[in-house]
Amino acid sequence: MLPFLFKNPLVEGVIEKRKTQFTIQVEYNGESYHCHCPSTGRIGNLELSERPCLLSPSADTSRKTAFTVEAISLNKAEDSEKKWIGINQNAANRYVEHSLRNGDFLDMIGDEKNILREQVLGNSKLDFLVGNTYIEVKTPLLFLQTEIPDYVKTKKFAPFSATDRMTRHLIELGDSVIKNQRAIMLLCFIYDNPGFEVMEKSKKYYEVKKIVDENLAKGVEMWQANFKIDPIGVTLEKYFRIEIK
Repeated sequence: MLPFLFKNPLVEGVIEKRKTQFTIQVEYNGESYHCHCPSTGRIGNLELSERPCLLSPSADTSRKTAFTVEAISLNKAEDSEKKWIGINQNAANRYVEHSLRNGDFLDMIGDEKNILREQVLGNSKLDFLVGNTYIEVKTPLLFLQTEIPDYVKTKKFAPFSATDRMTRHLIELGDSVIKNQRAIMLLCFIYDNPGFEVMEKSKKYYEVKKIVDENLAKGVEMWQANFKIDPIGVTLEKYFRIEIK
């Protein structure tokens, strides 16, 4: 599988603190930088201070932040080798499109070459239309399905309940299947996730689960894709069909 290559290699820094929903303060090369955070929600239950991170430099000299934080690591800053967790949810669509165009999702989508971005379906705009198959990409970060070392600071949080956008997309996907089109919800993880599962049941869990079950019964397919990120690029490691329990 051909990797998605960054225009410029990512550089490594250490997070000082998450300042706001959109910004992270990072120490890089002996200086402190105000950096863009591409994931506006929480990232697991992590306290991000002291976490190593990968940064992409901004090509826009007028932007207020010089870098974007693309990934974090649960390793220590002094470790020579690190595993990275990608946090740029917007970039996930670029990685998926790259893999689609390179035929990496052969078992999921076949060798279909007609790939369109941001297609309107009902009241929603879905990420891809590949042949006659709608694909909506989600990149969950609220719960990290990986072992958290003891030295990593964590914090308590309440279960996440804002699910309106996801359920609307599921319903639209279910309606597309009725019209003899395939529909896939693709859960993307930019780290090695063993297999998606609901870690904590929110207040809306059973309401959402009912919508999921109804639309799976209509034929909506749930798939998972695991990507690996490093300073050079992003590679699709594996993908497989899943069930939501």
